[in-house]
Amino acid sequence: MANKTSTHAHPKHLYHHFIDSEQQFSAAKMGMWIFLGTEILMFGGLFAAYIIYRAWYPELFTMASHELNTIWGAVNTVVLIGSSLTVAMAIKSAQLNQKRNIAINLGITIALACVFMVIKYFEYTHKFHLGIYPGEFYTFDGIEHPKANIFFSLYYLMTGLHGIHVTIGIGLMSWLLWRSLKGDYDSEYYTPVEITGLYWHLVDIIWIFLFPLFYLID
Repeated sequence: MANKTSTHAHPKHLYHHFIDSEQQFSAAKMGMWIFLGTEILMFGGLFAAYIIYRAWYPELFTMASHELNTIWGAVNTVVLIGSSLTVAMAIKSAQLNQKRNIAINLGITIALACVFMVIKYFEYTHKFHLGIYPGEFYTFDGIEHPKANIFFSLYYLMTGLHGIHVTIGIGLMSWLLWRSLKGDYDSEYYTPVEITGLYWHLVDIIWIFLFPLFYLID
């Protein structure tokens, strides 16, 4: 939680339309929660589509999930859970005024996010090599079902959108890392670190749902 500043000082991070750092922090956090609510609504629509199509074609989803690499999916799950821990440690370091540790933990978080994206790159390219494309571009003949492209269309749409969010997170945390190396964050001001951490936790939670829905179908 951001500390209150003295009424006699006007810190450089405090915008003129806020009374103090506490009010600015609360407004920023509320704004992020509202944004995350819209993100949940967007992914919620996709999850609803998944539920409907899985109810219509349960046997298809079972067969098609066997074409996904469960091991790499599990590795990516561990990677993202680890990145949630390190971003939380970055926030804690800011609260404790440990400026060096802020940068270290943000750097580790970025590295883990990049590992996630590299694994997804290899997963995607392997499927493209087999002819597993979304929609009408699907040419894979290894699944004997006329609607096989539906599963993979949902897979690419949902994991691809999630990947875009991961990429945005990498950009945001790279900016935070640069600013932390300049000494911009400390126990008095770490709002950008905390609200970006909230965003990153949502990205991780979404993957925790995507992994079993696509990779662990019996």
